[in-house]
Amino acid sequence: MKKLLSIGLALFITGIIFPQNMRENAYYSLFSDQKANKVGDAITIIVSEASQASNDAETSTSRKSDLGLDATIAMGSTAATPKAISLGTTNSFSGSGSTKTTGMINTKISATIDSVLQNGNLIVKGSRKIVINGEEQIVTVKGIVRQSDIQADNSVLSYNISEAEFVFQGTGSIHDSQKPGWLTKFLHWIF
Repeated sequence: MKKLLSIGLALFITGIIFPQNMRENAYYSLFSDQKANKVGDAITIIVSEASQASNDAETSTSRKSDLGLDATIAMGSTAATPKAISLGTTNSFSGSGSTKTTGMINTKISATIDSVLQNGNLIVKGSRKIVINGEEQIVTVKGIVRQSDIQADNSVLSYNISEAEFVFQGTGSIHDSQKPGWLTKFLHWIF
């Protein structure tokens, strides 16, 4: 009985001297979610962005001026035929313009935590490269994520990322065929 009591007392004193740091060991806990919170941890970014912008402008101006002069010249006793001089100017301008852009992105990208800021926010970076039949598409994302915005499944929605940058780049024969040829570029440069 004394041995059991001394072992229990030793464990109790050890627990007081070397307490468990819950923040460090939360990743290994059986009872808490395993959220990304350290440099190198993986996180899934769910990109769902839609943007739409439009701008219309219209201008119309006009100006008109007329100047007239009637004169009759008499020579001696006979009256000459009346002479009329008329001068008029007209100036008008009409212009209009319109722009409209729309964009939509839906994808999931795995990223890693690049660094942890002093306030606990995480800087994340990630990219995905897809090659299909010689067409290459690279999707890159980076930004700042609050730890409270990370969901239980270790994912974060794109609209919760501050200073977010989403870059879509593509190369291949389809990408090249969408560009104008060198002769067209030269003619546009001249004219």
